[in-house]
Amino acid sequence: MAHFAQLDDNNIVVRVDVVDNNDCVDLSQTEQEGIGVTFLKSIHGSNTHWKQTSYNKTFRKKFAAIGDTYDEIKDAFITPKPFASWTYNEETGGWQPPTPLPEDFDVYDNPYRWNESTKVWDKIR
Repeated sequence: MAHFAQLDDNNIVVRVDVVDNNDCVDLSQTEQEGIGVTFLKSIHGSNTHWKQTSYNKTFRKKFAAIGDTYDEIKDAFITPKPFASWTYNEETGGWQPPTPLPEDFDVYDNPYRWNESTKVWDKIR
């Protein structure tokens, strides 16, 4: 199965559709993004805009989610910035805090929460 993100006029993901591989391949059975886009436009309208996304994150940095932005220059789907102080990491395709998460972080036994006013992680309990 192939996955495609529908973008609005501002390159914001508004939906993600699954397309059968048979609807995305050329005569030599090679998957082609353009063929999948043409298939989706035949269903959702010729004025719709689509980009293929990778469930395995093998291209475009991450699997597209509703609310993400597609950046044409980076050719990547980008999650909305969680905090003003965080920066985008080109290598990982994700947002990075100015202060690393403490090494003893554990979601269940030792959770932390980002504090934007102090720019540090606060222990929750």
